[in-house]
Amino acid sequence: MSNTSGIVLFSLSGFSATVNYRVTLFSLTLVCYCLIVVVNVSLILTIILDQNLHEPMYVFLCNLCINGLYGTAAFYPKFVFDLLSDIQVISYKGCLLQIFVIYTYATIDFSILALMAYDRYVAICRPLEYHTIMSVRRMAMFIAISWLVPFLCEVMVIGLTSTLKLCGSNIDKLYCENWSVVKLACSSTGANNIVGLIIIAFYCVHVIFIVCSYVQLIKSALKSREGRRKFTQTCVPHLLCLLNVTAALLFDVMYSRYGSASVPQNVRNFMAIQFLIMPPILNPIIYGLILTKIRYRLATLCMIAVQRFKLRPKV
Repeated sequence: MSNTSGIVLFSLSGFSATVNYRVTLFSLTLVCYCLIVVVNVSLILTIILDQNLHEPMYVFLCNLCINGLYGTAAFYPKFVFDLLSDIQVISYKGCLLQIFVIYTYATIDFSILALMAYDRYVAICRPLEYHTIMSVRRMAMFIAISWLVPFLCEVMVIGLTSTLKLCGSNIDKLYCENWSVVKLACSSTGANNIVGLIIIAFYCVHVIFIVCSYVQLIKSALKSREGRRKFTQTCVPHLLCLLNVTAALLFDVMYSRYGSASVPQNVRNFMAIQFLIMPPILNPIIYGLILTKIRYRLATLCMIAVQRFKLRPKV
């Protein structure tokens, strides 16, 4: 990772709009991050500890929650620290690391959602072949690919970004974002633009794949009452999560590349962190509330915890 610019620190000017309500924002951020950790860890432990939930759909969901914890860990601790600081800066290497984690998180989300769509397609459209197609070995391979490919894509992006000669150190955001760093370059960024567009197109293909899967799913589900029941119970939460992630990322990508400086800083900040707030909170809640097995298991665990608390000897 070579720094050809000699830049040691980046300043995060997005915090200029938070001066008047930092304490309020700090409190809300702390509550939000605690909620993200609690709901995701609860779902992860529920799936891991219950043998009945060791099925592809729940294993993929577990990975979705793990990815939510992974991505938000790169943003929230630094964000909370910056809210309490007089100067908001980040080191050059720290900036590239934050870019790597946040954007691998975003792309891994799409990869896992595509896997979940394929899993539902096989379960509803080809039920007799389900256990053959979604074997443990193949499921493990799918999960490995869903993490490995985004990592390799982002390594390539970070490699190109780290070779740029930069003529500035001011990032107009609350965190480091690749396009914001690229815009500071005073050398050619053609390769960065091409690779960035290819990666965006690659993950747009994921969305097209998911849409095509659901076209087939809906056709199959309409044929029988059982198919409609399966679709409602297992596909509706997936669709809600997909819309949640896609809308949040669309805000960020479109504004980063084509946004206007005339938009108020507060609005820009909100648009930039949408995908770090909504998906990690809503995904586990949506699945926890709608999927019967998970809802029942979570309710059982809560009842056991309450009973143990009541039976605890008083001092």
